[in-house]
Amino acid sequence: MGPNLILLLIGIGGLVVGLLIGLLAKRGKAKSLIEEAQRAAKELLQQAKIEAEALKNEKKLQAKEHFLELKSNHQREVHKKEQHISELEKRAKQKESLLQKDLNANLELKKKLNKELEFIESKHEKLSKKEEALEQKLEIQIKKLEAISALSAEEAKSQLIDSLKDKAKAESMSYIQQQVEEAKLAAQQEAKKLIINTIQRIGTEEAIDNCVSIFNLESDDIKGRIIGREGRNIRVLEAETGVEIIVDDTPEAIILSCFDPVRREIARLSLHKLVTDGRIHPARIEEVVQKTRRQIENEIIEVGKRTIIELGIHGLHPELVKVVGRMKYRSSYGQNLLQHSREVAKLCGVMASELGLNAKLAKRAGLLHDIGKVPEEESEKPHALLGMEWAERYGEKQDVCNAIGAHHDEIEMTSLLSPIIQVCDAISGARPGARRQVLDSYVQRLKDLEKVAYDFNGVNKAYAIQAGRELRVFVESEKVNDDQASRLSFEISQKIQTDMTYPGQVKVTVIRETRAVNVAK
Repeated sequence: MGPNLILLLIGIGGLVVGLLIGLLAKRGKAKSLIEEAQRAAKELLQQAKIEAEALKNEKKLQAKEHFLELKSNHQREVHKKEQHISELEKRAKQKESLLQKDLNANLELKKKLNKELEFIESKHEKLSKKEEALEQKLEIQIKKLEAISALSAEEAKSQLIDSLKDKAKAESMSYIQQQVEEAKLAAQQEAKKLIINTIQRIGTEEAIDNCVSIFNLESDDIKGRIIGREGRNIRVLEAETGVEIIVDDTPEAIILSCFDPVRREIARLSLHKLVTDGRIHPARIEEVVQKTRRQIENEIIEVGKRTIIELGIHGLHPELVKVVGRMKYRSSYGQNLLQHSREVAKLCGVMASELGLNAKLAKRAGLLHDIGKVPEEESEKPHALLGMEWAERYGEKQDVCNAIGAHHDEIEMTSLLSPIIQVCDAISGARPGARRQVLDSYVQRLKDLEKVAYDFNGVNKAYAIQAGRELRVFVESEKVNDDQASRLSFEISQKIQTDMTYPGQVKVTVIRETRAVNVAK
């Protein structure tokens, strides 16, 4: 080998040795890195196991808590169901015990009924035997009578029937003649009954109108504001409304005095608006009074419309509707005119129906019969004739016009409606308490009615009630027995009927009661 080759080999060997040494160094580093990575992986794995174990324990705790909550809820539901079941069992036991008691009672009742039935059957058998024996005896008696009278039972029966027929015919003829005479005498009473039934089927309020109205105040301080400085407010108010306003010592009240109810109502409403608003001075008073006057005019029309709708009257002229509305603010002998006219209309409708006449036309005439009492301008004509002229002017039928004009006999009656209107007008005006002029006589009649009862023996107390339509009499039980009480009621009613004059009927009720009183000491 040449030296160059040796050097080359030496160099190659050195290079290989260097490479081997480098490889060995890198291998050591890689091994250390692998070991470090393994240690890190072990640490991560260990940490993951710890975290997983903690998460596992946490989930177990949550699941356990949820399980315990569900278990407690389930136990509560079970407890409720057990309580409900126990209540149902208790009720079932109570029902069972009640049914058992009822069953036992029914069994006992059945036994008693069986015993009573057996007793009744035995009685029935005995009665049947007695009936057979009586029939046999009756046959024997009939045979003996036939032998004595030389007539058979059928012949005797026919003769008896013939004689009874003749007697019955004679009695029936006399009875029929008596009834005819009584019917003639009772014709007037039947007419009265018709009127009485009509009155009793109509119930209306009693409306009394005064010439003064009371305006209530919240305090007496407002009186000074109403009077105004030097009385200028009250002077303007009196001048605008035509009403006398009396401010005196009456606490929290002012008196409005005027014969015209429309003026009083305008003054009352105007005062109410002024006091509510608080602005009280002459210019404001004039404005409010004018507005209130227009409001009252509109209200009059509305009242008229409501009245005719309530009574079922159609096709009435608008001017007549206004006249009907004005009746609300008029009175006749203290009786409100609209209330009186509505009452007469209803009475006329009922009476016309009873007599088979036109009830709607009768209501119409009854409502309009007093329209002559509410003229816008004073007239010297009687109100019946004035009302008839208005009805003719506004196209009412002739029967209605005649009924209006003839209800006080100013003209001759030409229609059947006319006497009905006249009678119903008298009924409404004569009703107890309707008009002031009959109040004293009404009170006296009630006193006389009670006095009639005291004239009989045994009467302890007597009270007239139901506006004089019933007399309630209390008698002493020691002096009057039940039969005498019935007879006493009849005698009192007969004496009232013969000695007194009264509208309608008077029911006499006699009350007899026995009281036993002892004292425990």
